[in-house]
Amino acid sequence: MNEPILSLSDITLSLDGNAGRVEILKGISLDVARGETVGLVGPSGSGKSSLLMLMGGLDRATGGRVRVLGQDITDMNEDALARFRREHMGVVFQSFHLIPTMTALENVATPLELAGHEDAFARAEAELEAVGLGARSGHYPAQMSGGEQQRVALARAAAPRPAVLLADEPTGNLDGTTGQAIMELLFGLRDRHGATLVLVTHAPELAERCDRTIRLEDGRIAPEHRETATAAAE
Repeated sequence: MNEPILSLSDITLSLDGNAGRVEILKGISLDVARGETVGLVGPSGSGKSSLLMLMGGLDRATGGRVRVLGQDITDMNEDALARFRREHMGVVFQSFHLIPTMTALENVATPLELAGHEDAFARAEAELEAVGLGARSGHYPAQMSGGEQQRVALARAAAPRPAVLLADEPTGNLDGTTGQAIMELLFGLRDRHGATLVLVTHAPELAERCDRTIRLEDGRIAPEHRETATAAAE
């Protein structure tokens, strides 16, 4: 059995709210094979985005272990997690999270510079070309449409050539036509870089493009998906 690129073991997540302790995730175990594309689906509030954030080390589990590329990231400190993400993971959010005072080129190149890549701007230019924004590299986010801003976010996530690409509702803030274009770009980037892709989506057509879908309900993997949740790495 090949070691999974992502492995979650008995993950729980609880948060303190006004009404007391709230259980967000309840014993999630899930393996994702290298090169696999997995869609996380389910109703709002089922824990999909929380699970994705745990995979990326952007939130910490209350219990259980998270392993990425064979490394246990559960107890990594913030600096170590940040370095690990920069080197191995790309994240795309529903909101674009671009820095408004930076051009598209600078938004893509700056994380590469922070990671020590000497070819940061050349690589950023290539990724912007790949998403059809070569002519817009000098524009600021406010000068771009929502679809263009999401393309910049995709280029930024793909530029480090990550082993794992995580996407949280990447087409959620876009109209149907623009969302379709972003979906094609997302899968194209996955194919070009050979990344493992895990995405949260409410869009059936996006989920259908994935090798496998995992449905969450009330913080748990739905019964019909449990048997396959840990089988992909075998």
